Amino acid sequence: MREILPHTPKNARVTVPGSKSLTHRFLIGAALADGRCTLVRPLDSEDTRLTAAALQRMGASIDASHEEEWTVHGTGAAPGPCGEPIHLGNSGTSMRLLMGTAALGEGTYILTGSERMQQRPVHHLLEALERIGVPARSISGNGCPPVEIQGGRLRGGSTRIDCSVSSQYLSSLLLLAPSLAEGLEIDVVGGPVSRPYVDLTVSVLEAFGIRLSRDGYRSFSVPGRQRYRPGRYAVEPDCSQAGYFWAAAAVTGGAVTVAGISPDSRQGDLRFAKVLASMGCRVEYEADAVTVAGGPLRAVRVDMADMPDLVPTLAVVAAFAQGTTRIENVPHLKAKESDRLAAVARELQRMGVDAQDTGDGLSVTGGGLHGADIRTYEDHRIAMSFAVAGLRIPEVRILGEGCVAKSFPGFWEVFDMLYRPERYE
Repeated sequence: MREILPHTPKNARVTVPGSKSLTHRFLIGAALADGRCTLVRPLDSEDTRLTAAALQRMGASIDASHEEEWTVHGTGAAPGPCGEPIHLGNSGTSMRLLMGTAALGEGTYILTGSERMQQRPVHHLLEALERIGVPARSISGNGCPPVEIQGGRLRGGSTRIDCSVSSQYLSSLLLLAPSLAEGLEIDVVGGPVSRPYVDLTVSVLEAFGIRLSRDGYRSFSVPGRQRYRPGRYAVEPDCSQAGYFWAAAAVTGGAVTVAGISPDSRQGDLRFAKVLASMGCRVEYEADAVTVAGGPLRAVRVDMADMPDLVPTLAVVAAFAQGTTRIENVPHLKAKESDRLAAVARELQRMGVDAQDTGDGLSVTGGGLHGADIRTYEDHRIAMSFAVAGLRIPEVRILGEGCVAKSFPGFWEVFDMLYRPERYE
């Protein structure tokens, strides 16, 4: 248990680690390259370590002993056989992205995970892989992990994918496609939700020298027989992690700068700063930093389909705003590490807030807050989001606070920086 002490950061400046989404993608690209890659400032977390360990089981050589740089010797898009199941915990990103990677390999791969992972759907991706000749199935027959993927000499061709549950299905296919003899034509028949994450995948492919064409988010064409280019790749700071500290400024009326964030970033979660501006905050952009200063907060109505990871954070901020905030178009959050819509509504209610899970999102009416013991449901984003509330409300205690290791092992150390003497420029 960790109790949060109320505090207003006057002019705090913090740094957050590398993007989790980019680290996963760069790891896979590097593991498929024919040669040595260096990843600069990757995120070292439970989830990214699971991806790295799986890729090592598939034949890549990864040295992650240095905090600032990881070295990857790739397989040349020919993953080796793996006789034992690969356990991916509750890392949905690892599971979905590696399903495509396994299809390039040799032999049978079994990808499994935690009890919660075995409730998270992947059937649309299994179907898309089967359409290009990959024997792929849910072992339990319910469309969820554990999954069995039969690697082999794939030619490629065309497929379609329903991304109404996760855009990671599409990203998995895009990462697989360049290594196929005939490439891949992909039609998107549902969604995609979380579209900026598709753009992140495309940006990583382009960084590795991969060519592709696209028609918005409706179709993608990736020529075959391409090679992932060895090289040195920098991982930019994670905008979703920055969101907790911008939210801290919003609820306290203080000011927090997150260093290293470029206003030109392709991470969709950068737009969270604009949502806070629409609620009454002041936002300032520099070449390599974004500052949020809090003010009187007002409710908003916002489509969060492109920023789903920040829904819990926005819901906590909304609890301090005047009026009723409506968060919409995120029903897929029910299939995350927890049922995030139900979990966030339930914990806000424990704090005295009128919060409702609408099925499509959340309705949060500000006011009436008091301290409470916050259950995290082993969900890192619940823990970090509700820590923000404790900066304003006494007696907020986070239960199971160690779950932040999934994506941000150093969160509590960075969070404590908000309590240090303020830095004045």
